[in-house]
Amino acid sequence: MPTDEDIRLALRLRALADALLVPVATATGLPPELVQGFVEGTTTGAVAAAKEPTKKRKVSAYNRKYKAAFKRVSKKYKKKNGEWKKGGFKSAVRAAHKEAGGKK
Repeated sequence: MPTDEDIRLALRLRALADALLVPVATATGLPPELVQGFVEGTTTGAVAAAKEPTKKRKVSAYNRKYKAAFKRVSKKYKKKNGEWKKGGFKSAVRAAHKEAGGKK
């Protein structure tokens, strides 16, 4: 969903485009309606693109099991300060896959 800031930015861009393109249209002899239509179309398209909802991917059952297993197993492969031990991340991934039922 577009935030208020996104909408304000789109309005500012439209005003800027009006200020830049309309004088150019009069100088070149293009009809102002044509230029205005172009400006409205581009800003409307930008706002519409910002409004498009992003599709969330469906988390598989295996991925949920792996995530939980990784959280449980990762503690064994970390140091006291929270950093990974040497080769710890790789080992934690393997152990979590094994615990979750293997890579599918």
